[in-house]
Amino acid sequence: MKKQATLIAIILVLCLVFSACGSTAATPAASDAGSSSSSAPAAAGSDAPAAKILTVQVGPNPETLDPALNSAVDGGNMLLHLDECLLTVDQNGAIAPGAAETWEVTDDGLTWTFHLRDGLKWSDGSDLKASDFVYSWQRVANPATAAPYADTVLWPVVNFNAVFDGEKDPSELGVSAPDDQTFVVELSAACPYFESLAAFATLSPVNPATVEANGDAWAVAPETYVSNGPFMITEWVPGSYILTMANPNYWNADAIKLDGIKWLLIEDSNASYSAYQTGEALFIKDVPTEEIPSLLGNSEFHVDPILGTYYLNLNCTVDLFKDANVRKALSLAIDREYVANTLMQGTYLPAYNFMGPGWADPAGGDFFENANNGETYISEDYEANLAEAKELMKAAGYNCDPENPDVQLTYSTNDSGYHKVVAEYLQQAWKELGIDVDVEIVEWASFTPMRRAGDYQAARNGWVGDYSDPSNMIELLYSSNGNNDGKYNNPDFDAAIDVSRSTMDVNERSKALHEAEDILMETAGCVPVAYYTDFYMQSAKITGMWHSAYGYWYFMFADIA
Repeated sequence: MKKQATLIAIILVLCLVFSACGSTAATPAASDAGSSSSSAPAAAGSDAPAAKILTVQVGPNPETLDPALNSAVDGGNMLLHLDECLLTVDQNGAIAPGAAETWEVTDDGLTWTFHLRDGLKWSDGSDLKASDFVYSWQRVANPATAAPYADTVLWPVVNFNAVFDGEKDPSELGVSAPDDQTFVVELSAACPYFESLAAFATLSPVNPATVEANGDAWAVAPETYVSNGPFMITEWVPGSYILTMANPNYWNADAIKLDGIKWLLIEDSNASYSAYQTGEALFIKDVPTEEIPSLLGNSEFHVDPILGTYYLNLNCTVDLFKDANVRKALSLAIDREYVANTLMQGTYLPAYNFMGPGWADPAGGDFFENANNGETYISEDYEANLAEAKELMKAAGYNCDPENPDVQLTYSTNDSGYHKVVAEYLQQAWKELGIDVDVEIVEWASFTPMRRAGDYQAARNGWVGDYSDPSNMIELLYSSNGNNDGKYNNPDFDAAIDVSRSTMDVNERSKALHEAEDILMETAGCVPVAYYTDFYMQSAKITGMWHSAYGYWYFMFADIA
């Protein structure tokens, strides 16, 4: 079926965005809260003004705030404020100078030279040097670090594969610092989006002295968390909050208006919403789904499309899912229209492809629109899909009897947003295939490492883009990718990705990436369910912040009116 229905849905969501942002309807109680709820009081008897602290909620306890190890959006959002890469992304989504003030690339695209700003400092006041970037990038490449993004961000760098495979020492990675302010990267293949990688949080610099002195524990305590971004950690109470104060040693400290940002660590959306209603927080990412109907049209409730897909992993190392037809059957048995428009209340879009709208096709245009000759990979005819799913299960040797299930399956998810209600729906949907599903709810801090280790059968997953090149998401399923939680391993898929990495011809690269998605969808390497949006509450008191298509909120230059 042509993608007309999906495009109509996109238009409807955009209409929802405009109505959510432009309505004059009454706002919740938080809009009348005093500014003192966002500020720390001055000491008794002091004439000093109260510190201007913006209190926000973007997620629960982060799995990690080590930039080399983080792979979650909530942790990534905090890292944006704590660390600064060579390059950054500005309010318009364009690449901008970061720690590097200028940079140049040779005509063949293989040598990148970054010139650091004068006088860069770490938050502890020590000098930040180009050799610190060398150390940090080598640390990401080192297999002992087990950085999940290593292959994604460093694949084009000279000797990366040999280093990551343990065949060469990390010191042989193609990065160097000829002097304290110059960082040079040698690539083995030209990468048309390398600027985006240089702005990617995984490649943030880490302070060698604190990492060497404290090991992995350097990133879990304020006294050892040395960073180079606009804010630094001063307090960390697990399960409660992380307090970050303006970093006086940041090169652009004069542009920072807030004294600090307090990150509430809340997993329960009702508790998050309560904090917003009472004025404790002026921004929350997690809004209770049952509140959404009453919030539509509220000027402080926002719904923004982002680059990302809500999908399921079927662990390909589990005997049941070694059969691609079984994986495909479970995918076809899902009524995506019902999930997106009923369970998710129209806040997400039904996903019939893996790659959704908004990704830039290397050959021009929208990658989604150019996929599969303009057809969706999964038909929008749910009844026909379900009939095919039953036939695939029977062909695989299962009875497919809802009244007498012959397959037992555990589906793992964390309990926030729509995850639990989707899990309960999957219990019913997959029962139609003769599968008895047990839902396992896992705490967020444990969920991502469990999934990455492959300690599950089926699990919810999702990805929000870090940059607009489609390789950022399609490469998740590459066999050696650290974020390949489903353990999908298909030589034809890998070969297509390899072609996309080795050519500078935009048409050949586009063809290879589309071929990779063709293979992925034909073999059901994962199960796309819906295309993400971000919905959140933001007080009108916050000025100067912005939200990106990559699912991040930028508070560093914000102010409180």
